[in-house]
Amino acid sequence: MERTPVTSTNIRAAGYETDSQTLEVEFNNGSVYQYAGVPLSEYEGLMNADSKGKFLNANIKGRYPYVKL
Repeated sequence: MERTPVTSTNIRAAGYETDSQTLEVEFNNGSVYQYAGVPLSEYEGLMNADSKGKFLNANIKGRYPYVKL
């Protein structure tokens, strides 16, 4: 999945696949997580958030199943 670099102290890049509603987040420490069943609006919210880390913690983590790649 292609990821878009973001400005964040915690997140390096994020990508989204519309067909599968999969959000992929690459952290600055090199770890990559895929979150399943994430609506496009959540991805857009993440990409537009002033604080990507705060948005991820408040709206994605704990709400959608994930796997660490």
